[in-house]
Amino acid sequence: MLPVALCVGLAAALTACAEDPDEGTNGVGRLPAKEIEGKARAAADAAASVRLAGTLVSKSGTYTLNMRLKAQGATGSVTTRKSTFELLRVGDALFMKAGATFWRHAEGSTEESGEPTEADIEAADKLDGKYVKVPQDDPSYKQLRGFTEMNVLLKGLLVLHGEVQKGNREKVGRVRTIEVAGGRHGEGGTLAVSLEGTPFPLRFARGGGGGVVVLSDWNKDFPLTEPAKEDILDYGRQLPRTSG
Repeated sequence: MLPVALCVGLAAALTACAEDPDEGTNGVGRLPAKEIEGKARAAADAAASVRLAGTLVSKSGTYTLNMRLKAQGATGSVTTRKSTFELLRVGDALFMKAGATFWRHAEGSTEESGEPTEADIEAADKLDGKYVKVPQDDPSYKQLRGFTEMNVLLKGLLVLHGEVQKGNREKVGRVRTIEVAGGRHGEGGTLAVSLEGTPFPLRFARGGGGGVVVLSDWNKDFPLTEPAKEDILDYGRQLPRTSG
């Protein structure tokens, strides 16, 4: 009986000394997957600002975003298959900045051959590196503003489909996280939630190859100021669509 007792005692001691993966964390890793998802969404909803960087794939095209967002506005860049442009929103005032190449090949501003006219080239060179204020009645205003709306982007992105379950523990940057996934194999999306401090979502992979975004700089404020008047020019026509 003594050897058996020793084995039982040794097993208990080893179990007690085993490394606890949640030691020194915020404790959300011990929660059921649905509760982890809920805490991450609640943290995102309560946040004042965030940086969102990554790629989104939609029916209208593929977009690579690097945006700093808060309720009062946003600043950053958007890249499509065809172009790259910067966006700045201060309240309802929305500004767009792009290089001459973007404006030269703007939809509706080229000849039938697809080449820009001399007038288009001249206008594009003037717009190069300048801000264009997007009129609120322009058809592109709503689409472009969508890239700058923190709540709209987060609520549209951070959605897991299917039964939610726990996934791997790994680091996003230097921060320990736990994944929660929609569906058995993450086909409904995968969310990496911080195990340090506030349980913010730090990375989201959309299901079906819909893109991956990294979320950082939660609650880190940044300045928002309208461009100087000398840096703003009027495009003079309907802004080009940004499908890519």
